[in-house]
Amino acid sequence: MTLLIAGLALWCIAHYFKRLQPDHRAALGAPGKGIMALGIVGGLVLMILGYRAAGFIPVWSPPAFMVHVNNTLMLVAFWVYGSSAAKGAKAWPAYKLRHPQLTGFKIWAAAHLLVNGDLASVILFGGLLAWAVGEVILINRAEPEWTAPEPAGRATYIRLAVISLVLFVAVAGIHIWLGVWPFPT
Repeated sequence: MTLLIAGLALWCIAHYFKRLQPDHRAALGAPGKGIMALGIVGGLVLMILGYRAAGFIPVWSPPAFMVHVNNTLMLVAFWVYGSSAAKGAKAWPAYKLRHPQLTGFKIWAAAHLLVNGDLASVILFGGLLAWAVGEVILINRAEPEWTAPEPAGRATYIRLAVISLVLFVAVAGIHIWLGVWPFPT
């Protein structure tokens, strides 16, 4: 669990640094972006290694139907995250939500909390959910003004639907490749 917690801490520190220490971050200049990227990638690697190495300590037993809820929420998470990807006009909900990518990330984390009842999962997905909530709060404090973008047209929605489905299939394939069956048995 030590690697998992260290990775989560490094991820949070690297992401929060710009918001909590803007003067120090600005003083780092362009090389600071590389340093922060290394911190984020390092945190991600430590989280993955720590999660894979963690022993199974049960906290709760998710009901079997939560797999369906998780998979549905994953499709929603890909849609919400990707809704802001188009240049200019945005798909729903990005033209209504200020932080669609962080919202998609929060949906992803919550979905994984619903189907994983072990301590390592609670630490990982709960910690990342808490990080995303904190990130939204910090961004809103630093930049309180926001102008909603224009709604996108039909082509953007079609692209987003296709991309969301392709990502869902790709991520399911990665889970299967890693030995985790993401569908009901």
